[in-house]
Amino acid sequence: MRVAILGAGPAGLYLAYLIKRRDPSVEVRVFEQNSAHATFGFGVVFSDRALEFLNEDDPETYAAIVPHLESWTDITVVHRGERVQIDGIGFAAIGRLALLRLLQARARSVGVEPTFRHPVADLNELGEVDLIVGADGVNSLVRRTYAAAFGATTTYLTNRFAWFGTSKPFETLTQTFRRTALGNFNAHHYRYGPAMSTFLVEVTEATFNAAGFDRLSEGDSAVLCARVFANDLDGHSLVLNHSVWRRFTIVRNARWWHDRHVLIGDALHTAHFSIGSGTRLAMEDAIALDRSLAAHPGDVAAALAAFETARRPIVEKLVEAATTSGAWYENFGDHMALEPLAFAMSYLTRSGRIDPERLRRVSPEFAERYARRSG
Repeated sequence: MRVAILGAGPAGLYLAYLIKRRDPSVEVRVFEQNSAHATFGFGVVFSDRALEFLNEDDPETYAAIVPHLESWTDITVVHRGERVQIDGIGFAAIGRLALLRLLQARARSVGVEPTFRHPVADLNELGEVDLIVGADGVNSLVRRTYAAAFGATTTYLTNRFAWFGTSKPFETLTQTFRRTALGNFNAHHYRYGPAMSTFLVEVTEATFNAAGFDRLSEGDSAVLCARVFANDLDGHSLVLNHSVWRRFTIVRNARWWHDRHVLIGDALHTAHFSIGSGTRLAMEDAIALDRSLAAHPGDVAAALAAFETARRPIVEKLVEAATTSGAWYENFGDHMALEPLAFAMSYLTRSGRIDPERLRRVSPEFAERYARRSG
């Protein structure tokens, strides 16, 4: 069997490793347009138990990643200068480049050497292969080539966001909201290394226009944002890495496969960054696809159909929660009318995944504090 994978992000690299580990006779090629050391953004965040799926059948990869994780057990919401601690909502993070290097090493450990700096302009360049996997992200060539067959749609949210980094290591994943003369700002920030944090800044469209971000350079945008969040950065500057302003892209596909082509990760579905599930979804897609290929040897169509049947209900549930969370952020300025504790509750329950009973079980201290204030 011959497999061509477009994209050497977490989805593509992990799928290549899984397939070759399971069946060394399979020819697996991975093509990536960027260099092996290029990455966009800074850290990757997982919920506290999100990596447990790796430990079930791939303890070696799990063991390779865990020592590089930064972990914490609470999250913090900052509103009107007040810090609201929410207990029991744990997360872990790792530098995106560090994760990619680990997954590159895993692929090489089974004999897969990704081809970097190799942009594919036409799928015919791949030659005679049995399976083409689109793990090539939001702008997927595989999806665009067969957009009608996949029933592909691409839409955008209205808020703008830019990924920055900072040398200030934050204790927890923190959501900081600031109201300024230019409008409303929100920062999603968390440490992904002992001395480095992601600092994603999100603004409404009105704020984006009022601040003139469309006319500012990356450096000038960073300076302005650092000024807005000066009290949070404590003198640390914002670091650039392709820190351009963009709108979140919503990618959906009515069908997940066509002929010998299949989509995984962001090429198939995007999940708003506010729930920290994008990388997890991508790697779980790879696991599910490999299992389906193993269950249907020699029958690619049956394997791809089984992959979609088994995986779609799980993905749709998580994507729905992410979409609901993204909608909350689209209107975060309206929610800022709430006092800090009520605002934190609105934030915590925004995706519909936490009801009062679960809140009392997971975050008893916050639930009790909120009950006292409300009562």
